[in-house]
Amino acid sequence: MERTARQNCGVKLDWEKLCAIALAEVEETLAALPEPLRVRAEKLPVVFERQPNAELQADGIETDTLGLFAGAEFVEENDVPMPPQIILFLKNIWDVAEADEKIFREEVRTTFLHELGHYLGLDEDELAERGLE
Repeated sequence: MERTARQNCGVKLDWEKLCAIALAEVEETLAALPEPLRVRAEKLPVVFERQPNAELQADGIETDTLGLFAGAEFVEENDVPMPPQIILFLKNIWDVAEADEKIFREEVRTTFLHELGHYLGLDEDELAERGLE
């Protein structure tokens, strides 16, 4: 039992560290946005999860997805009851980064901007044109 508790504690510390790094990167990315976009984007909740849960997977979200925009796009926001949000799947991003913190930060930034682009109404092709695939 003691060994399991110690292992879980280590996982928790790693998770907290990933969350802290990701939060700092999201905040830095937001601060660099032009003011009108920044003001709007700062109101959009960003949630950190390890990986897509079973419910999301049942809805067709792949287990290795890096991020997800959920809810209505900016232009439709007042027409739906569920507020929009961005979900970043940090374990998946960490895996893609091959446990390299610098690459992890870059992937968090790119994934956040990609999902923010969806909120603004951009499709996959438009995001790719901006280097946010």
